[in-house]
Amino acid sequence: MTSENTPVRFDTKIAVLLRQDLESWQRLNVTAFLVSGLGSELPEVIGEPYADADGTPYLPMFRQLVLVFEGTKETLTAAHARALSRSLPLSVFTSDLFATGNDRDNRAAVRAVPKDQLDLVGLAVYGPRNTVDKILKGARMHP
Repeated sequence: MTSENTPVRFDTKIAVLLRQDLESWQRLNVTAFLVSGLGSELPEVIGEPYADADGTPYLPMFRQLVLVFEGTKETLTAAHARALSRSLPLSVFTSDLFATGNDRDNRAAVRAVPKDQLDLVGLAVYGPRNTVDKILKGARMHP
């Protein structure tokens, strides 16, 4: 029997991996873009809507923590390959996207480069906790 005070544990993990040489504003921007893809494609990661004591409604958010990691360019490349080999839901952000100004141009910039040559600055992945841990091998928690 569980009570409302019992912590909820998930057997899944939402993780963002950022390249360690990004500026602070880039880290925040990339993280926001990356996780938006997970929520739109995986409705199970979204919790219930919020409301305050006055009944003012607010949008729902992720039902679980988003863990943010950082690593080198090589760490990102390896994590990308591991995530693809395991067919996990994945979003990517490349350095080219800093020069675009809209969604259409963003998609075109990614589409123009083969997966092995993407200049990744971030990725987000969702899946079983142990699998995500293996994908992020070599990364460390963002400070």
